[in-house]
Amino acid sequence: MFPGAAEYDVDVSVDDDAVNDLLTVTPDDVEAAPALTFARNVFLPLTTACRYTCTYCTYYDVPGEASLMSPEEVREQCRIGADAGCTEALFTFGDKPDDRYTAIHDQLDEWGYDDIVDYHVRACEIALEEGLLPHSNPGDLSREEFERLRDVNVSMGVMLETTAEVAAHSGARRKTPGQRLDTIRAAGEARVPFTTGILVGIGEGWRDRAESLFAIRELHERYGHVQEVIVQPVVPNERSDYDAPSTGTMRRVVAMARAALPEEVSVQSPPNLAPVRDLLDCGVDDLGGVSPVTDDYINPDYEWPALRELEDVADHGGVPLFERLPVYDRFVPDELGGSAGTSDAPDDGWIADRLRDAIGDDGSAGRRFRSVLERGKNPLEP
Repeated sequence: MFPGAAEYDVDVSVDDDAVNDLLTVTPDDVEAAPALTFARNVFLPLTTACRYTCTYCTYYDVPGEASLMSPEEVREQCRIGADAGCTEALFTFGDKPDDRYTAIHDQLDEWGYDDIVDYHVRACEIALEEGLLPHSNPGDLSREEFERLRDVNVSMGVMLETTAEVAAHSGARRKTPGQRLDTIRAAGEARVPFTTGILVGIGEGWRDRAESLFAIRELHERYGHVQEVIVQPVVPNERSDYDAPSTGTMRRVVAMARAALPEEVSVQSPPNLAPVRDLLDCGVDDLGGVSPVTDDYINPDYEWPALRELEDVADHGGVPLFERLPVYDRFVPDELGGSAGTSDAPDDGWIADRLRDAIGDDGSAGRRFRSVLERGKNPLEP
């Protein structure tokens, strides 16, 4: 059983023989994807407060220094993103920030919100009002919290990172694999299209990587909700002296991910952090969310590539590049341009009514969402 799993009653196990087989996988054992996808987003760091103090993370600010975006700031950034042709409002904030930061709790109370999830709902509503589809990475949540947020999020996510107990998560405020697995399970129970992933190079071993991938697979096979798995390298920063994993390591881990995961689950590697040109033949088929207007606030030292640079990556691999929505089209009803309800897609019901209305609306935002869903469209062409 994985560390912390018993505390959360998480029943996830992996087969040792399957792990041993996966450890023999190399890039020669998988095929390159026939196309690459990406999402065009505006990044909204709702707050830089977090109850965790992971040693590799530069995102969180200590109590007394953490900020909280106001509703007016959220609206302004969403307008800028929508004007730039973005479809996704990417909301990120630290895990349960109002539990640790008195100032954040007090500010939320002053604005009339019970907690960060309550405020987050309003922030997502603002994004929808401005013509964007919210995708949120809000840390560990319960099923009830996911159910509150699914009405205003087309998809959500949290990184598993690893099923191993590593020193990078040590300290009085630590996250455990069991807690993260419980969050991924809760998202499945709430029928939330979900993004998760592993972080490579934080002290985990090869067997840990294989077990992490199989743990994700087991939860996906149970609920059908995982749309993509990110294989992300740790990168050096002002708080961390972790060495970035070698290109050879990343190639092997990506190949393992492609071999371990069901075909419908995409394998993503972020182009501002990973050597994606060298990973295309290992099974990477998605480049994640890239913003033309905002920084990567999780990794501020590593700039997003320009959209034309993504096209160059795809050209290097000899494959087409397509824009996608923050929710994969297999979760979108077919009457809106997706494939949900078809023979090779999950049953309908993954997208809340309010979000269906946003995609199906005849206004400029709805037309933009549906144009992205069109098969075979390359938005980088004139």
